[in-house]
Amino acid sequence: MIHASHLYIVGDLQGCCDQFDELYALVLQQDPDARLFIAGDLVNRGPRSLQTMRRLIALGDRADSILGNHDLNLLGIAYGTHQARNQTWLQPILDAPDRETLLDWLRHRPLAVQLHEHLIVHAGVLPSWSVQQTLDYAHEVEQMLRGPEFVDFLRVMYGNQPSRWSPDLTGMDRLRCIVNVLTRLRFCTANDEMEFDSKEGLNKTPPGFAPWFNLPRLTESTTVVFGHWSALGLQMHGNLIGLDTGCVWGGRLTAMRLSDHQLFQVDCPQHQPVGIARKST
Repeated sequence: MIHASHLYIVGDLQGCCDQFDELYALVLQQDPDARLFIAGDLVNRGPRSLQTMRRLIALGDRADSILGNHDLNLLGIAYGTHQARNQTWLQPILDAPDRETLLDWLRHRPLAVQLHEHLIVHAGVLPSWSVQQTLDYAHEVEQMLRGPEFVDFLRVMYGNQPSRWSPDLTGMDRLRCIVNVLTRLRFCTANDEMEFDSKEGLNKTPPGFAPWFNLPRLTESTTVVFGHWSALGLQMHGNLIGLDTGCVWGGRLTAMRLSDHQLFQVDCPQHQPVGIARKST
């Protein structure tokens, strides 16, 4: 395994390739052996999703990513199982001559990884999930996405039900629930019931629910690193690190060195208006 001093976790890119290049150059100035790991949402909303994917693939083993909800959305659109409301930013990927190479690379990305006592997910983990269970559940979906029946799964991947996790869930309901936890979770209850309508900050917490990270959870002894929730901004609270600093909304793109949690950031132009559009993430 690569030493933690050379591993950097990066927040949501959302197609902001120029800022990714700038951030990577900044990191390389201090560490020519740097390896980057993106916390999901490589594409959509920013202006250069196609270039972002090509750049990451070209970097080979110097960069990798977990899957975010926008990445899965791209797969659904590309394989005809989901109708996009607005696919302006994704259309260059869909029309690209290397489209199948890009999509094949994307669906072979993991949904959760453990790196040097850090659990990396896109959205969050439920209170009852241990680190090993999180990795095992993620692997169930990864196997489906990488297998011959992945389009069948994409057809039923969307939906808010079941809204409560149970280890007794089976089939597509089980896989859908796992996807929702790892790529969409913000608010839940102590008994693993999820709420998906609220997408703003902590001041808009729905009654009866709490941010997933404020509840007692089996992953508390491990540092969980996540993205997805740009309304929170940077979060660094001991065993909890949120790195979606709103690049596409005119915030910053953030990388964190795993060994000492040192931050590297670049400012970003605003590609999306804060407000209604942000609430729909």
